[in-house]
Amino acid sequence: MKKLNLWLAGLALATLSHAGQAQILIGQTAGFTGPVGAGVKETTDGAKLYIDAINAKGGVNGQKIELISLDDKFDPKLAAENARILIEDQNVAAMFLTRGTPHTEAMLPLLEKYGVPLIGPSTGAMVLHQPVKKQVFNVRATYQREAEKAVAHLNSMGITRIGIFYADDSFGADGVAGAQKGLTAAKLQPSVLEKFNRSKPDFAPLVPKVVQTNTQAVIMVASGQAVVDGTKALRAAGSAAQVVTLSNNASSGFIKSLGENARGVIVTQVFPYERSIAYGMVKEAQELSKAKGTGDISPAMLEGFAAAKVLVEGLRRAGAKPTREKVQTALESIRKFDIGGLEVNYSTDDHTGLDFADLSIIGSDGKFRR
Repeated sequence: MKKLNLWLAGLALATLSHAGQAQILIGQTAGFTGPVGAGVKETTDGAKLYIDAINAKGGVNGQKIELISLDDKFDPKLAAENARILIEDQNVAAMFLTRGTPHTEAMLPLLEKYGVPLIGPSTGAMVLHQPVKKQVFNVRATYQREAEKAVAHLNSMGITRIGIFYADDSFGADGVAGAQKGLTAAKLQPSVLEKFNRSKPDFAPLVPKVVQTNTQAVIMVASGQAVVDGTKALRAAGSAAQVVTLSNNASSGFIKSLGENARGVIVTQVFPYERSIAYGMVKEAQELSKAKGTGDISPAMLEGFAAAKVLVEGLRRAGAKPTREKVQTALESIRKFDIGGLEVNYSTDDHTGLDFADLSIIGSDGKFRR
């Protein structure tokens, strides 16, 4: 009880502090701890690169942006409760860079009830694209687009025995739908199609099926640690199957967690190569990161950076004292907004954002290569 009272007192002081400094409050809930912690940190660091640079120049329309981030431990129920705190208690102008499909779905009723826009959810779930969710402004491409491209790439290499492991949740089902589209286009059937418990994955009964069918590649539609564990189980069983996973795992932290199994793993990407300065956004992110002394940028950081650029543009168009309604209207007005080599285009009937999908492979140096 004492800890709870201290937390509430701190929250009250923070609220008073926010009001006194006339800042624009933006809310975020994501799994800063738990199975996706490494990726969430990198995505948020990328967003802060741009937000900090904007704040250093005086903010947006004379107001600085304050990102209030809460840890939901990658738990959908906690994500919904965090969103409630941010929306009802903290009175944020918008939500930003949430992580996870069921987690973002869990907060949709709150967004709709209070008219709060959500910018750049870190999920490519089709459920957030079709039918269009009025309050959701996607920046990244869909998981289905990624998975479909991954199958096409494997097939172009002569790989025909393709298996799929997927988490038993809305994210997993969404990725499988995309992979199935790719398989249909290639006139193939999955050699293995198996789901597993998202919270407690067990690959012991799944891996033998890969070995028995001589599967050449396994697409894993799952988050961080589950893919690490699945890859480890495959290698321990003697399978040399090519492992492919989606861009939710496009972080340096994910590579480190793979350890000796990292080399050769393919990760789909939804943004340009993070070392390709031909894209203005990449060059800008690199320069800001160098100036800040944070080292190389990762694909996850680039996702956060892109989302922050859309957030700032929405706030800029909303004018002084941006309310939720003003930010919503401002975002809907965005047409062909260039974020640095890529265009974001929203309308009242299309909040898709970008449609960019590519592939990278983890090299022997522990970095993504394209």
